[in-house]
Amino acid sequence: MSHGELIPHLFRTEYRKIVSVLCKRFGFGQIEIAEDIASETFLTAAQSWGVEGNPPNPTAWLYNVAGNKAKNFLQRNQVFERKIAPELKASSSGIQASSGMEDTGIDLSPQNINDSQLQMMFAICQPSIPAEAQIGLSLRILCGFGIEEIADAFLTSKETINKRLFRAKEKLREEKIRIELPVLSEIDERLAVVLRTIYLLFNEGYYSVSQDRTLRKDLCFEAMRLCTMLVENRATNKPTVNALLSLMCFHASRFEARTDKNGQIILYEEQDPSLWNVDLISKGGYFLSCSASGDEISTYHLEASIAYWNTQRSDTREKWENILQLYNHLLKMEYSPIAALNRTYALARSNGKQEAIREAEKLNLTDNQFYFALLGELYTDIDDHTAKGNYQKAISLAKTQADRDAIQKKIDKFH
Repeated sequence: MSHGELIPHLFRTEYRKIVSVLCKRFGFGQIEIAEDIASETFLTAAQSWGVEGNPPNPTAWLYNVAGNKAKNFLQRNQVFERKIAPELKASSSGIQASSGMEDTGIDLSPQNINDSQLQMMFAICQPSIPAEAQIGLSLRILCGFGIEEIADAFLTSKETINKRLFRAKEKLREEKIRIELPVLSEIDERLAVVLRTIYLLFNEGYYSVSQDRTLRKDLCFEAMRLCTMLVENRATNKPTVNALLSLMCFHASRFEARTDKNGQIILYEEQDPSLWNVDLISKGGYFLSCSASGDEISTYHLEASIAYWNTQRSDTREKWENILQLYNHLLKMEYSPIAALNRTYALARSNGKQEAIREAEKLNLTDNQFYFALLGELYTDIDDHTAKGNYQKAISLAKTQADRDAIQKKIDKFH
């Protein structure tokens, strides 16, 4: 692999590790310094490897350079603290690692890298920070995404993302958030926020209206990687964490079947099951089994169970009755319009279209494209004129060309 290919790959995998370790060492007060050192490390690599070729162990090379740059920064700061600051009668700069004779070593061992990322996850996922900022910071610091990629994911500008991240970092500084795992008594409460952020990150990719299919998958797989880190840590390996990872595995298993080669959406009933990823389905089943170890049933348990049934190829009434009962339970626990719509589809498959139409029209979600698309589906073969009218309303509300094309195909079948 040439350095032109290797460096972007390593940036995605190693930047986040270096930033997490340095942030833990410096504290959130110097998060920009940590990001700058990580970025400078890759710039040095690009310059050096372009002339000398790739080193035998590129990752170790990066860690060594990042460690040296961080050490130099800490030493310079110590000189300022000991010699210059007293002369100026200034207060301490507030850098966490800058007391007099403190050790300036940087620990980039695998264990510390893993611990730092896990601790950073909890630090970023603060209830006081808006959910979108938590996701943005997670993408930047924990996943190594560039500002432009994050802007693409949120369908907004780089300026907006930069402002959002700046405000979030300021909040972390103001509240003096420490980069550490919560004490055991607080793990469950804080874990709920972390899982919510990971869930939203996954959904940002899975239900994204972005046309960048690679980016969408990357968002999902990064969410799965973060959740896997929680599963692999004894303190955070909880039933809810396994349930969320199970849910994501089941959803990701149908990635290749959800869109055609042109990026157009393929609806569930038209997907080719041979394109479903059997390995991910198997992993989903394993983590779902692990999630049953406690007495708690969370929304992640219910959604994972629904996702499990959606990976079963047989189209039996038993399958749809199970899905319907799971949706009934889910809606009692946490109501959402999308879950209610999905329940109505399961109701049609289980009890017939007429009952489903009555239930669907009670929802009256007149600003939702999926509401009208579902009504179009339910009225088909019962009242095709009404079905077509609903599909046309769905097209008028659709946010992407891929969605409009998928709905238009339904309309074309009436001719």
